Amino acid sequence: MTRHELRERIFQTIFQIPFYEDELPEIDVTSADDPTEEDIATDKEKEYIASKAADIKAHISEIDAEIEAHSNGWKVKRIGKSELAILRLAVYEIRFDDDIPDKVAVNEAIELAKAYSDEKASKFINGVLSGLLS
Repeated sequence: MTRHELRERIFQTIFQIPFYEDELPEIDVTSADDPTEEDIATDKEKEYIASKAADIKAHISEIDAEIEAHSNGWKVKRIGKSELAILRLAVYEIRFDDDIPDKVAVNEAIELAKAYSDEKASKFINGVLSGLLS
């Protein structure tokens, strides 16, 4: 899987966090309805996705505080679920993942927003993340 596809799986996993009590949701290991061999995640990729999702969950209160601080008065509870998952992933990458450059985290968040939300959402996400980086 590409880095973008891995990030997309992490997004899909953390999107589900509010619906589960204590454990993380099961990781979707395919990228298609009728997967080919290259669509199926390797054990190493599954471990990477699970590790990142668990780390995001462990830092979720700090991440949510950062989002609220830079979202121009929006409370986390009012932010759409897909937008919130995208923001959580991006804020995690910016604040806690030294392997991901900030610009990459922002660009990937905007791409995810374009794929999973609407144009207004991608602008909102860009604004929040720009505020975080300034």
